[in-house]
Amino acid sequence: MIEARTRVAPSPTGDPHVGTAYMALFDKAWAEKTGGKFVLRIEDTDQNRLVEGSEQQIYDMLDWLGLDPDESPILGGPYEPYKQSERLDTYKPYVEKLIEDGHAYYCWCSAERLADMRAEQAKSKQENTGYDRMCLGMTREERAKLPGFSETPVVRMLIPDDAPTMFDDLIRGHVKAPFPDDQVILKADGFPTYHMAVVVDDHLMNITTVVRGEEWISSTPKHILLYKWLGWDVPQFAHMPLLRNTDHSKISKRKNPAARLTWFREQGYLPEALRNFLQLLAYPPTDDNEVESFESFVENFDWAKVNTVGPVFDTKKLDWLNGVYIRSLSDDELADRIIEHAKSNGKWEPMHEGHEDVVRAATPIIKERLVTLDEALEKIRFLFITNEELTFDETAVSKLKENAGEVVESAISVLDTIDDWTTENIEAALREDLVGKLGIKPRFAFNPVRLGTSGQQVSPPLFESLDILGKDESLARLKKFAAFLSER
Repeated sequence: MIEARTRVAPSPTGDPHVGTAYMALFDKAWAEKTGGKFVLRIEDTDQNRLVEGSEQQIYDMLDWLGLDPDESPILGGPYEPYKQSERLDTYKPYVEKLIEDGHAYYCWCSAERLADMRAEQAKSKQENTGYDRMCLGMTREERAKLPGFSETPVVRMLIPDDAPTMFDDLIRGHVKAPFPDDQVILKADGFPTYHMAVVVDDHLMNITTVVRGEEWISSTPKHILLYKWLGWDVPQFAHMPLLRNTDHSKISKRKNPAARLTWFREQGYLPEALRNFLQLLAYPPTDDNEVESFESFVENFDWAKVNTVGPVFDTKKLDWLNGVYIRSLSDDELADRIIEHAKSNGKWEPMHEGHEDVVRAATPIIKERLVTLDEALEKIRFLFITNEELTFDETAVSKLKENAGEVVESAISVLDTIDDWTTENIEAALREDLVGKLGIKPRFAFNPVRLGTSGQQVSPPLFESLDILGKDESLARLKKFAAFLSER
């Protein structure tokens, strides 16, 4: 098994797409499986679409997911620079060679002329809708005499009639792609297009395995031609199935917020859960165990196991996985993550300042109920507000039994007698008084106490919550609730 060099090459044109992590996961797995290297390259040749801050987000999110590269614009490496905009002088000699060898030509057609050409092809239902080669074989002077001339030319590939359309794929076996067209490889602004830059960069960076989405299958014949024309070895290709929405449409940031990689961190998903989820989308778990570490994934990795059917991106499975990973954390580690998440996502409000100890005390009682980190502070919000700020859910109050006031008054009396305020003593006292003496079934006996201290019908475990609130605050809330009930 040769040491593979893989790469992920996102464009910093907005929030990183979840597909970037999806590809990076398989890139890194294959590199580690073979003892090779995983490269991060930034493809920023489309200068009009660049978004400030997007490049840093790419670095941050891959690091967050544990999919950090071995070589990158930040880390450097033997093939730097790793940003295409810093490699512009690299591409031009190869474009010029293609022109000299008759594999490429200048095209002076204006954007308006090309738009008219496409409209006419569509109107006539022409089968071949590629460029009509108007500029092929012309000098600049000859072309300037004709309509639709642009002063600054682009460079196009000259696709031969016998261009190969078949290639071998690590995932799909023998693949047939559509016949290519005369693709632009150098734009009028002097920047290479994706097709030219990706081939040159992959070769010069010694990339052995190109992992990308299946939407690039149609472009692969163009890339193979460029490799052959330039006298270079063709790398292996692995075209991954596209991620799809539940309606089987291609997942996109416009239609699905989960297409944004940053969305998962904002929602409070754990990086290890998301990474595990991405593994499952196109790959069967080892020994049918869906909870699988990245190390296990790498150890058992095999391209032949990748499912070619576009996986449905259903976050219900992610919710389940995230809950599993949350419950695998120690209470202290989970509390740290809850606090860090809240602070980094603007959820740490003034009421929380200086009360990290409350989060740590409450984490064990909400752990079993958490799906995401983002839910945590809302579940224990009642522990941070004051007695004066506490309000009672009217709908929940209306569902209480008629003896709710009596239950609350009895609870106040028995809780007031507790000197050693612990969860165990609180539970014992309330059970003896409300269940034992008053003869009320537990599910009815504790509802008024829960509502009186949290303001909610549903809250974390009652006795532990009272312990965290403390004796004085718990009694103050229950007395406020008793007064509230008596006034109704």
